[in-house]
Amino acid sequence: MEKPKLLVIDDDEPIRTQMKWALLKDYDVALTGDGQEAVEMILKERPPVATLDLGLPPNPEGTSEGLRLLSEMLKADPSVKVIVVTGNPDKSAALTAIALGAYDFFTKPIDINELKPILKRAYYVHSLEAEYRELQRKVKRGAFGDMVGASGPMQEIFNRVRKVSSADVPVLVTGESGTGKELIARAIHAGSLRQNGPFIPINCGAIPENLLESELFGHEKGAFTGAHIQRSGKIELASGGTLFLDEIAELPLQLQVKLLRFLQDHRMERIGGRETIEIDLRVVAATNRDIKKFIADGRFREDLYYRLAVVTIELPPLRDRGEDMALLARVFVEKFSSNGKVKALSDKAMEAICSYGWPGNIRELENRIRRAITFTEGGVITPEALGLEAHGKTQSLDLKEAREEVEMRLIRQAISKNNGNITRAAEDLGLTRPTLHHLIKKYNITTNHV
Repeated sequence: MEKPKLLVIDDDEPIRTQMKWALLKDYDVALTGDGQEAVEMILKERPPVATLDLGLPPNPEGTSEGLRLLSEMLKADPSVKVIVVTGNPDKSAALTAIALGAYDFFTKPIDINELKPILKRAYYVHSLEAEYRELQRKVKRGAFGDMVGASGPMQEIFNRVRKVSSADVPVLVTGESGTGKELIARAIHAGSLRQNGPFIPINCGAIPENLLESELFGHEKGAFTGAHIQRSGKIELASGGTLFLDEIAELPLQLQVKLLRFLQDHRMERIGGRETIEIDLRVVAATNRDIKKFIADGRFREDLYYRLAVVTIELPPLRDRGEDMALLARVFVEKFSSNGKVKALSDKAMEAICSYGWPGNIRELENRIRRAITFTEGGVITPEALGLEAHGKTQSLDLKEAREEVEMRLIRQAISKNNGNITRAAEDLGLTRPTLHHLIKKYNITTNHV
């Protein structure tokens, strides 16, 4: 393994030699007593850390030359961590150096055992800052609206979104729960000619069937019990902009007919009304269901599908996005570490993240990171804090234990995938709802969506 570079700047050759042999085991040590050569080495070799004696010629008894050189070094490479060394017991010069940008200071005579932890900490801070800069670069390169993705599959998605945004046609976004379908819909809206119009979302699976028609189409005063005022529906509110129909597969058949009629001529009437209202909008729909299976089962109208799916965008699950798992994890750590205490993921935590299947996709990753930051007391997030400590471990199980382990994992994945909806999770598992409830109780599985 390549040793990290360390630059030692001191005009006293015996001290330079002493430091080289004392630190050679851990670092690739470069030595110089000349200020100009030090700046050239900073530019050429880019050492993460350097030690700088403030008492350099032509003013070895003072600190002016060392402070001047410190400024030049930081100008050459602002990321280098400079530990200044002073033989003057008066700390004012060292504090001036800190104000100029030095990382830390040390007084002579040099105690190598005391210097080593300072060096180690300096390298750690440098690596964190380098990781953050790389993250910012990747995010900038891979950002699309509010979405982040540097992987090949997501770059293809972004290209597709760019092309379809300017075409005022309906779009159907498909993909597992938690993959970012609404973010794609918002990106389409933001890149369209309707960007200055409203973006109106409605979750077709979260509103009771008896209220959904009113939510979509609005109602007139007195149209039904409780309709005390006239109310515009989501379709009317989206006029001039984009209507986002999330979980479109959950739309009842009766409303599918009414929505199809609206999409054909963009005219509608509020419930209880006689006035025909013409609406100019774009529709983007989304589903995490196998829509073609719903059509085959008679649960979704084929003609409505073709009206909605003029263009289809299929989002890949997080497990198929390669490098994006690590990238998104770092983005979420940066996003939620407002207190500044948690700054990094341990190597083992990153390994666990990249090897986990993420049934809840980006939403699950985001929630696990947020929870880990809440409960992490140190500066580094561990697999245990993420709740991923058991993943990837080899366990010795008998047949009964192995079967139960698989059952528990599949049940948790189905519940997470369906946002805690037991009925849908049971459908995915091929079980009845009572059977799934029995297994949940048996294995003491939480039904709260992670």
